Amino acid sequence: MGDGIRARVSVTGLGATTPLAGDVAGTWAGLLEGRSGIRLIEEDWAGDLPVRIAGRLPVDPAEVLGRVAARRLDRCQQVALVAAREAWADAGAPGVEPERLAVVIGTGVGGVLTTLTQNEILERSGPRRISPYTVPMLMPNGPAAVVSIELGARGGAHTPVSACATGAEAIAMGLDLIRLGRADVVIAGGAEACVHPLTLAGFAQAKAVSPRNDAPQEASRPFDAGRDGFVLGEGAALVVLEREEFAAARGARVHAALAGAGVTSDAHHITAADAAGQARAMRLALADAGLDALDVGYVNAHATSTPTGDLTENASIAEAIGTHPAVTAIKSMTGHLCGAAGSLAAIATVLGLRDGMIPAIRNLDDPDPEVKLDLVAGAPRTGRWTAGLVNSFGFGGHNASLVFTSV
Repeated sequence: MGDGIRARVSVTGLGATTPLAGDVAGTWAGLLEGRSGIRLIEEDWAGDLPVRIAGRLPVDPAEVLGRVAARRLDRCQQVALVAAREAWADAGAPGVEPERLAVVIGTGVGGVLTTLTQNEILERSGPRRISPYTVPMLMPNGPAAVVSIELGARGGAHTPVSACATGAEAIAMGLDLIRLGRADVVIAGGAEACVHPLTLAGFAQAKAVSPRNDAPQEASRPFDAGRDGFVLGEGAALVVLEREEFAAARGARVHAALAGAGVTSDAHHITAADAAGQARAMRLALADAGLDALDVGYVNAHATSTPTGDLTENASIAEAIGTHPAVTAIKSMTGHLCGAAGSLAAIATVLGLRDGMIPAIRNLDDPDPEVKLDLVAGAPRTGRWTAGLVNSFGFGGHNASLVFTSV
């Protein structure tokens, strides 16, 4: 690869709404404090469910946007718009030509809350009671569409859908758009809001989620010997990416650089992960960034807290990078944001490089003896790292890895 292919892209804006807080600053503070955003679901609809815990938003996006505007948006679109406004403001609202501004916002399942709610109305009250906004609210491209309209982006509004690898793959696509010369600025990431009896029951039947209803904040425990499944979360996380020269010319503040990305598919199993495919994504990301494995000091692992998934990633990280980097797993505090998980991990990695702080893994009381990685436990780790890697993997064998470097 030539230097042009490996050109760096600046990260100038960060925006998020998560189970820890309604913005990036609050989320980052929560991660460093080791707080949990996982709670018991107390509404009546959860009473008969085998799993009644989730990482839910402490700040209602409908209240942030206003009830009138929110009524025409699915919750997945609402969280995307909240995160986009914060990211755009954080970047200083770049003065970019609309045709040179693109949006890449993906989701794992899209407007599933609208789909299920409107179907209930259809069955109960008939077709004339269905909202006229049903289709725009349920379509998976809705988050990208509403953000592109909000920002006046005419350089493309794209929607990758790759299960829990979506947020990271969206950022990888943003990197490609800038490198290919199709955009100067891209707002990219993921959004998800699917906490519902159907999704919770489905994951429970698949034995994928933790059943610790009596101890919600202890349920998500990546790499711990007592882990027994992930915890479903909701939220959105978006970054503003800029062509390095464009950001420099306008005097933008740069949080970090997006140096490389690798995207692979396992072609292995619809739910089971494959270490070889994961390792290949990491190697591709490093090669794209022009870095060696020893350059990576920090890994933000996918690590959902499932018994087999964490061991698979342990093997893939050790194979592709080695056991020297500090490894954290923020889902121990936020739960699994599915389509937004990778982009939230990206934000945490950018902040970790910028501030010299790596959040500790919550609930890592008894590390699995089979895991040989350098896990960050007990308290945040301080230091200076030149490169950090994000892993994000999804059902269907989707793998995405991102490499960020400090500036």
